[in-house]
Amino acid sequence: MNQTRVFLFVAWAAAAIFLWTQWGKFTAPKFEAAPAQIAAPTSTIPAASVPGSTASAADASVPQVAAVATPTATAAPVAASVTVQTDVLRVVLDGGSVSQADLLRYPESQDKGAAPVRLFAADAANYYVAQSGWINAAHNAPTHLSGFVPEKTGPVELGDANEVSASFVWTGADGVGIRRTYTFKRGEYVIGVHDEIVNHGAAPWQGQSYQQLLRKPPVLESGFTHPEAYSFHGAVWYGANDGYNRYKFKDFLADGKVDKTVQQGWVGMLQHHFFSAWIPASDAKVTVSLDAPDNGAQALIREVGGNVVVAPGQQISSDARLWVGPKLVEQMKALQVPGLDRAVDYSRFSVLALLCQGLFWILGKLHALFGNWGWAIIGLVVMLKAALFRLSAAQYKSAAKMRKFAPRLQQLKERYGDDQAKYQQAMMELYKKEKINPVAGCLPVLPQMIIFMALYWMLAESVELRQAPWMLWIHDLTSRDPFFVLPVLNVAVMFVTQRLTPAVGMDPTQQKMMQIMPLGFGAVLAFLPAGLVLYQVTNGALGLLQQWYMLRKYGDSKPDAKPAK
Repeated sequence: MNQTRVFLFVAWAAAAIFLWTQWGKFTAPKFEAAPAQIAAPTSTIPAASVPGSTASAADASVPQVAAVATPTATAAPVAASVTVQTDVLRVVLDGGSVSQADLLRYPESQDKGAAPVRLFAADAANYYVAQSGWINAAHNAPTHLSGFVPEKTGPVELGDANEVSASFVWTGADGVGIRRTYTFKRGEYVIGVHDEIVNHGAAPWQGQSYQQLLRKPPVLESGFTHPEAYSFHGAVWYGANDGYNRYKFKDFLADGKVDKTVQQGWVGMLQHHFFSAWIPASDAKVTVSLDAPDNGAQALIREVGGNVVVAPGQQISSDARLWVGPKLVEQMKALQVPGLDRAVDYSRFSVLALLCQGLFWILGKLHALFGNWGWAIIGLVVMLKAALFRLSAAQYKSAAKMRKFAPRLQQLKERYGDDQAKYQQAMMELYKKEKINPVAGCLPVLPQMIIFMALYWMLAESVELRQAPWMLWIHDLTSRDPFFVLPVLNVAVMFVTQRLTPAVGMDPTQQKMMQIMPLGFGAVLAFLPAGLVLYQVTNGALGLLQQWYMLRKYGDSKPDAKPAK
């Protein structure tokens, strides 16, 4: 396979991948707006239910079970909300629900005065909340619907402290009470949720804790001009015994109501750059389930813990953590939660995800060195070129020799005319005699394609690069080049590379395709993230220099026109 055809194959493969992805986005089902009321999910949790209520679309109660006991205590009124603000978060919670979360360090856009990203929201159009509570057969437990009341009202601010908390209490029948404390730390996006259960009564109290995430699936813009359309949007869970699992929102209807028991696990909902996750205690065994209330107008993922028994006079504590924020790899690893780093969902395929993680690790080290993500990308290209130097050298050496002997190959083609068998035999004899390896041009194609696609997913998924500038006119490496300078440079590099590439045995139609290929490829890159185009321009420019050097070293200044025998 000669260099020109390799180049054409790469361009065709890239175009095919984008067209296939576009078709998938076009044919994906659209989610309708949530109705004013939703029905409670129908899956069951053994021996537990939430007190009956006329919940609005904002509330999806824990499922009812048959023959539950009549509640022994009247449900407390819905708790008043408390606003907590740290240096990175501003959240609104009422004891059982976190109904609003603003990410203060992540503006919606680069416009001056832009509002921060609101991950959790209580409005109907963008509904997305985290809920938690307790359930038992006697209905003597606080749920996310009612029960908890704040110990102190009014806003809570971190100020100069390193930690701040907000507490809520529930007082049940027969002397049972629960005190819930939400803990926030400076610079962190994980919220500690600590429950203390005290039984001052005369009979044992038992219940199960649950945590769930409920949201209206977002309507995504399709097309490769919107990188978020390629990021995974849906629910995920991880268990030491079950591995990493994910469901797109559109799959909830077809494959929902999953019922899995996992250990050392967590549940979450992912989107472009940000996610939320409930993380139970490390030794907890929980049951994970999915649901799609009201025919998929909303999506829910829930985890339910094991049965907890509190004897009279006994006090027991229960802990969970809630992550609400960006996909920051280092902070996630610091929590030492198995599999949590998979929330940076580069790919469903573990091998490709590991490649993306490795590339990002190198990119992070280069960013620490240069202090700029754009220069880090350029440094990454140089390192990859050095690692693949021997492989690409064989490619360029083969191309140089083929360019030298192109006239002789053309003479062979003219001599044998339409007799392809004799032409191929004579061509292979020439290759053998002159020690030309035509397959060498194919060797670097696969790793280069894999790295290109892995880098695209890495750049699209890594929140660290969100709105990160390079220099001059590039103010956001994850958005397209606003003036198309980098795509034009890429077209120029491809055109010059094409002029140095031998077109052995290529018919006129293929030659015309090759002539317009740089323009077509440039049109595709024009709408991709600037960081990816920067990678491609740098990679192409270094490849051009390497090819020019190989032509001077292994090819003559004038092609070999020696008559073929």
